[in-house]
Amino acid sequence: MKNKRIAVLIPCYNEANTIEKVIKDFKEVLPEADIYVYDNNSNDGTDKIASKAGAIVKYEYRQGKGNVIRSMFRDIEADCYLMIDGDDTYPKENAREMCEYILNGRADMVIGDRLSSTYFTENKRHFHSFGNRIVRFLINVIFNNDIKDIMTGYRAFSYEFVKGFPVLSKGFEVETEMTIHAVDKNFKIVEIPVMFRNRPEGSESKLNTIPDGIRVIRTIINLFEEYKPAFFFNIISLISLLFSIVLFAPVLFEYFKSGFVPRFPTLIVASIFLVISLLLCVTGIILQVIAKKHKENYELYLNMIALNKDKKISK
Repeated sequence: MKNKRIAVLIPCYNEANTIEKVIKDFKEVLPEADIYVYDNNSNDGTDKIASKAGAIVKYEYRQGKGNVIRSMFRDIEADCYLMIDGDDTYPKENAREMCEYILNGRADMVIGDRLSSTYFTENKRHFHSFGNRIVRFLINVIFNNDIKDIMTGYRAFSYEFVKGFPVLSKGFEVETEMTIHAVDKNFKIVEIPVMFRNRPEGSESKLNTIPDGIRVIRTIINLFEEYKPAFFFNIISLISLLFSIVLFAPVLFEYFKSGFVPRFPTLIVASIFLVISLLLCVTGIILQVIAKKHKENYELYLNMIALNKDKKISK
């Protein structure tokens, strides 16, 4: 790992109570790393405390974790990126192992898996626990995977992943987005169980359970449509076809029984649902071809990133 650069990325919004400890903990286990704190409009002096503790402080004025991560990934050049939250809920002990997976080329994204360890006993916000289970179930079913922790903020990334990840989300749903992106683009993913501890007294979560939960679910639906359009539109097509059959069956039964079609409006609506079903099916097929082409182009784009990696890092 000689001459390999490690960047510790800490997105922060009002974490004055914990940020100093987090910086000192990770400086202890990764003394060679550059620690970056991106302050997201804090009003409690987080940036001053972080700077005094030895971190490189930068600012992102667009509110939201997704906006912060977009700036981090765009600005910083390193061989390995370790992302943690500034709330002192993640252990420093796993940091070295997570970075080694990246630096040895055995992973493109290492996930600090909270849900397989202490998350459900330590986390005091039970709706968060329920939401994590729902998100994990949906993504694993839709994308045919077995990721244990979809929304963890403790991750390590390769250079290729960071520079090739299009950050579209503005808020906390960005973690769901990066997980789906890694699965869809066939990146090497490794999960490491990590101990999770609840926030210390005086530190408050910035996650709003209902609004942010709705945004995460909406993100899953949008990415489902974008990444697996044939599957997505075929489900809706099947529903429309079932409506058509349910409406058409009584009309057909009456026709065979009496030789007449007494309910033309029902027949027309059934025909409309049938046409919609066919259009949705064709739409899914067309978009799937486009999605496949996008994957091919993305692989070529990753090749370009890899070729330029050494040149960019050396600057």
